[in-house]
Amino acid sequence: MEKKDSIFTRPYIVAILALFSCLMWGSAFPAIKVGYELFNIGGGDTFHKILFAGTRFFIAGSMILIVSLLAGKNIKVKKEDIPGLILLGILQTAINYTFFYIGVSNTSGTKGSIISATETFFAVIISNYFYREDKLNNKKIIGLIIGFAGVVLVNLNGAGVVGGFSITGEGFILLTALTGALSAIYTKRIANNIDTFLVTGYQLIIGSLFLIVVGYFGGGTLEFTNQNIWLLLYLAFASASAFSIWTILLKHNGVGRVTIFKFSVPIFGTFLSYIVLNERLLGPNVILAIALVSISIILINIDGIRDNKTLE
Repeated sequence: MEKKDSIFTRPYIVAILALFSCLMWGSAFPAIKVGYELFNIGGGDTFHKILFAGTRFFIAGSMILIVSLLAGKNIKVKKEDIPGLILLGILQTAINYTFFYIGVSNTSGTKGSIISATETFFAVIISNYFYREDKLNNKKIIGLIIGFAGVVLVNLNGAGVVGGFSITGEGFILLTALTGALSAIYTKRIANNIDTFLVTGYQLIIGSLFLIVVGYFGGGTLEFTNQNIWLLLYLAFASASAFSIWTILLKHNGVGRVTIFKFSVPIFGTFLSYIVLNERLLGPNVILAIALVSISIILINIDGIRDNKTLE
């Protein structure tokens, strides 16, 4: 049940923290591309990419647990909570990113980004059947459509989107979106009983170990240098901070109210790719996409804003 008395239910706090998480995830797009260059990972080196991701998430999970220890927290979890953490780690990190890295290797970046955005659709629709505060209404449906239109717009260029569908390409990206949505719903459930930082830290480590094993036995390798280690640490920090904040927000709010902000990830990714990689920025498209995503966020959150004002 939504915790109305928490600071993390206040609309402006939700917006600031959710957008920061999405900024971190968005920054990962150009950072990962730079990482591939620094680690000499080619476009078809799928298992190298999986090993790279596993290493990144292992460091991220370790960061969270180390900070928790330094803050004086007890990082032990109850035996009955371990199966839930294992399931979340396998679902949210292991399976999700295995599908993602194989999928993006077999489809275009534009199609991959657009299909990935269906995670928000899945999350809002599925959570409708699990949580009372996530019941669908006309405003939410319209908000989803408008937000998705923004994601499509920011990813389109003059060539448009080429047709075609493959199981290991577009199909795996669609499965990534579905497992991401299920992970958000399950995260909300177990975060009610376990410290949010422990949920995030352990699920990242558990999932990363699976990725590392798959990547290593698939033939993936990583050669470390002073440059790529710092890049890897930044990516780990981005994951650690984004997932930790996201888990806190999911614990205190409806799934739909939080996940709608994920429509902003490709927009952040587009801007930061332009800044870091000097990739072409689509002027009018990006501006209109920002407007559409902003409208969708307001529509999904408008009921929560009214409820918050009523409580005040």
